[in-house]
Amino acid sequence: MPKKKSKLSIVMFSGTADKFLPLGILSQAAAAMGFEVNIFVTGWALLGFTKNAKEPPFPNEFKDMAPALMNGLKKMNAKPWQEMLREAKEMGAKVYVCSTMAGVMNIKREDLNELVDDIVGAATFLEMAEGGETFFI
Repeated sequence: MPKKKSKLSIVMFSGTADKFLPLGILSQAAAAMGFEVNIFVTGWALLGFTKNAKEPPFPNEFKDMAPALMNGLKKMNAKPWQEMLREAKEMGAKVYVCSTMAGVMNIKREDLNELVDDIVGAATFLEMAEGGETFFI
């Protein structure tokens, strides 16, 4: 029996900087390992995928640690989350925005940046996620 291709679905709902970095790392690693990667962006995370989006803020409880984290990432020559996600997309990862949240925030397709593949509903994403692992970030 042929081995079924692995699948990772990520629900990105937090709009803070401490969550965007793991999104980049996990999506890039999974795509590099040959996983099918589908990302569903909802909640405040949607603001990070609009054109001219600002860098996401650190949550208040981590603001004091943010400079040390950023310096550590710089010393490691770590890529920004956007670049890691772009590389994941080059390997086949897909990014979808939640149609409900886009509607609530009055965000149209033309308001979204080049990282976004499409706007879909929750049911569509759940069908895509079926049979794989799902992470919530």
